[in-house]
Amino acid sequence: MISYAPFYRTLKVKRFTEYQLIKQYRFSANILFRMKQGKNITLKTLNTLCAILDCRVEDIVCFVQDKNETLFH
Repeated sequence: MISYAPFYRTLKVKRFTEYQLIKQYRFSANILFRMKQGKNITLKTLNTLCAILDCRVEDIVCFVQDKNETLFH
């Protein structure tokens, strides 16, 4: 499964807040909510976050193996 834990670490390191993303960069509060819930985001959103935070994809998401997750639906 995809984890957004690196995103929150990156925010802290870069001294950004979610409020700044919403107000200063007009980033969607709904997307931030989805990320907190561990839901999917688009590659466009990932690209936008990387551009705003001046970071790499690995600074936003990581893969965490979930032994209980089925690979094929």
